[in-house]
Amino acid sequence: MKSVKIHIKRAVRELLIEQAGRCETAAFMQGDPSWFMHQVQGQPSQEVMAFVAASLSYGNRVAFRPKLQHMLDSSQGDPYQWLRSGAFASTVPDDVSRSFYRLHTFHHMHTLLRALQAMLRDYGTMGGYVSSQGCTTAMQAIELLTGYFAQYDTGHLVPVNAKSSCKRLCMFLRWMVRDGSPVDLGIWPFIDKSTLIMPLDTHVLQEARRLGLIKTKAATMSTALRLTEQLRRVFPGDPLKADFALFGSSVQ
Repeated sequence: MKSVKIHIKRAVRELLIEQAGRCETAAFMQGDPSWFMHQVQGQPSQEVMAFVAASLSYGNRVAFRPKLQHMLDSSQGDPYQWLRSGAFASTVPDDVSRSFYRLHTFHHMHTLLRALQAMLRDYGTMGGYVSSQGCTTAMQAIELLTGYFAQYDTGHLVPVNAKSSCKRLCMFLRWMVRDGSPVDLGIWPFIDKSTLIMPLDTHVLQEARRLGLIKTKAATMSTALRLTEQLRRVFPGDPLKADFALFGSSVQ
């Protein structure tokens, strides 16, 4: 599909730069799911806490944050060993009859954690798995992770392929890859941060349309890629710095 380049007005460019600088602070994490990965120590635990947090980050923050807090508390601050040992099963049993969060049952969440456990046992860490498969771009990592979790019955906690916008996976990768940030961890240097893809949700889509960055209303991967291409012109080499400008400003 041919990409249509939209001219970015100077005022919009300046606004994005100003908002990104204002929003990318430690204060951004208050109420944000990224807060949870900063409550644990060590890369292995930060990876899995971030992935679980990203997977549940949809709908109302007031609703999903207690779920994450309960799992963090149950892990006693060490989600990596909590998963590796299988101790998570007492907190999140394999139960198809009980709702865990919205349309996802305890079974879906249990299966997600069981899949993570298998990955950790086979590859040591999430980063170890992704890097061992030769991933150097965000799209390669998204295709790898969607393919891996598609083998398990996790509901829609992880997209089954990369055709949708994969918002939560894109957000997870931002956390893992971007360095020099008070919010993002920057612990996966093997992925080029210039390849990161904009986490596309309703708020970001509306703000991007309002600013004239895109025209489409469809929250698809092709839209996310087109928007990212536009943002790369404002933040060369680090397009997801604009995530703070678009999403951050929409919730303030």
